This record gives sequence, structure tokens and C-alpha cells, in this order.
Amino acid sequence: MSAEETHKSIKCVVWDLDDTLWHGTLLEDASVQLRSGVPEIIRVLDQRGILQSISSKNDHELAMTHLKSFDLAEYFLYPQINWSSKSAGVKEIAAALNISADSVAFIDDQPFERDEVNSALPEVLCLDVASLDQLLEMPEMMPRFVTNESRLRRQMYLTDIERKSAETAFTGPAEEFLASLEMEFSIQLAQEGDLQRLEELTLRTHQLNTTGYTFSYDELSALLRSPEHLLLVAELNDKYGTYGKVGLALVECRAEVWNIKLLLMSCRVMSRGVGAVLLTFITRLAIENRVRLQAEFISNDRNRMMYVTYKFNNFRELERTGKLVIFENPLLSTPDFPDYIRVKADGALRSVATERRADLQMFSVT
Repeated sequence: MSAEETHKSIKCVVWDLDDTLWHGTLLEDASVQLRSGVPEIIRVLDQRGILQSISSKNDHELAMTHLKSFDLAEYFLYPQINWSSKSAGVKEIAAALNISADSVAFIDDQPFERDEVNSALPEVLCLDVASLDQLLEMPEMMPRFVTNESRLRRQMYLTDIERKSAETAFTGPAEEFLASLEMEFSIQLAQEGDLQRLEELTLRTHQLNTTGYTFSYDELSALLRSPEHLLLVAELNDKYGTYGKVGLALVECRAEVWNIKLLLMSCRVMSRGVGAVLLTFITRLAIENRVRLQAEFISNDRNRMMYVTYKFNNFRELERTGKLVIFENPLLSTPDFPDYIRVKADGALRSVATERRADLQMFSVT
């Protein structure tokens, strides 16, 4: 277990167009041709779950017409094709995707443009198109596992665009909009088949993450079988479709005290409040099993929202050592789930939690 990755995985590749994605300058030559190998690179990145977009100084309508003619337009989310700086486009894309700049790579043929992006956004990985043939072999572009969520990631973001459009058009209170989504939140004990996705979540999720701990497949597999841990996985669906497996919780179960070692949610569900829903479920489970409930939190420059989530859900600071905070919930009352979401829990989960508590109490007595 660690709190940092060995290298940052790239979540989005942003392309320039002229003399990068294609040969030539579009406004000077309407018959531009794609650079050799580009369609295959785009499709491979897409299959790996790496999102793609465009930041290009160009005529938007003309450029999109050409991308459609090449059957590539569908691969690019939130394309920034205008006359603003390339860095402004990259920044806008990262914000729209709700990812950090250090998980973005930018490809351009011009040293000036790469320097401009690097100056404004030093965290961005800037690449010369001359090295394009090496792109797919870069460690940052090679996720250890390609999960079902990886293959569907672009489509799920496209569905999110539909949701955002509906939310913008909605005129009632926020909770009424959330209720209109008909959300169903499922919580289950993790299974072996979930572990690739859970490793991916610990590596990719930084904002809605309470501690930043990362776990390998093998470490997760051991935790799955540990009598002292509950490894939970959460999935979210609504009337637009599935968000996939978006959440993870690791609870260390001692005889008298349970400790939430890690609670995280995909950034795609940030506005759905489901981190608090999973926390409520764990709180109710602790009350049922008559144990104290604590939680670890390690602050960084991105996860302030998870600190607030603990505070809003009646967790109080028990102690603080540097960036590590130990919270405890006094468990004075059983919290309710919000009305706007249907929560489904694996029936076996409660019995497993109770059995593990009984085993640990027996062990502590002997």
C-alpha cells in the first residue's frame, strides 16, 4: 500500500490539428490528409480508456467537418477549436472532464505551442508529434489493466454530457433534479472479478479520495480474503445508463472498533452525493454491529471535499498528526439515505460483517 503512484497515468490526450493530426494547414488547403498511423493510435487509446480531445487554433465548423469525414469526430470530447491559446483550450478540457492537468498530455508539432502550454500549465505532459510512433509504448499510456469501464469510458462521458445538458435546462431545486435521474446505488462485497477495476480506481481517483492509498491487484486480493477487512464496491445507474463501478471502501474491522482506511468515488459522480451515501451505509452497518467507527483522512491539495463529507456526516476529529486525521463518529443516531436515490445492498454483506465481528470478538477474548 502506498499514497503515491510510481508514475502518473494519462487520462486524456489532447491533439493539435494542423501538421499534427493531419498534414498541412486546413485554412490553406481543404484537402488535408491524416498523418499515417493516427486513426489506429486514436482507437487504441480509446480502447485503453484514455480520453481524447483537441486544442487547435482553427475554424471550428470547418475542422469538425473534416474530422467527421475521417470518422474521428466521435472520439474527441469537449474539443476546443478556436483562436484562443492552446493552454486555454487544454485548461478548459481538463475542467470539463473534471481531471487534473497532470493527467493530461498535449501533442503539437510546434515547439512554441508546446512551450506556451508548458509555461501556463507545467503539469501537462507536452509531446512532439515527431515522436508519435512511440506514444502507445509510453508507460503513462499503458494502464496495467483494461477493464470494462475503461472500454466504455468515452461513452460514459458522452452520456454525462446528456445529463449535464438536462441539468442545465432544469429549473427546480437540485434535489428534484437528482430525483428525476432515478438513481440506483448498489453496494456489494467486492469479488475477484472487481479487483482490476478497484486497482484502477485507487490509481486514477484523486479528488474524491480520503487517504490517497493505492493498492495493487495482489494487495486487494489479500484484503478480499482477510477476516479483518471489508472491501466494498459501489455501482451507480440512472435513467440515462450506467456510470459503472464508481466507488470503493476499505474497512478494517477490529473487535471493538472499525476503521475506514479508504473511501473513494470516481470524479464523474462528484455532484451526485454518493460518497456520503456509501459513508451512511457503513455507519449504519457499524451501528448494527455495535462497534465504534473511526476513519482515516490524509489531506492534500485536491481532496478537501472528502474532509467536508466526513464533517457533514457527523464525524469528529479525534486526533491529528501532520496531514493524517483520525475521525470518529459518535453513532448517536441511525442516519437516513437521501430520498432522491435508491440504495441496494448485497444481502450477504450484513451477515459477513456480523460473522467477522463475532470471530474477532472470540479471538480477542481468547
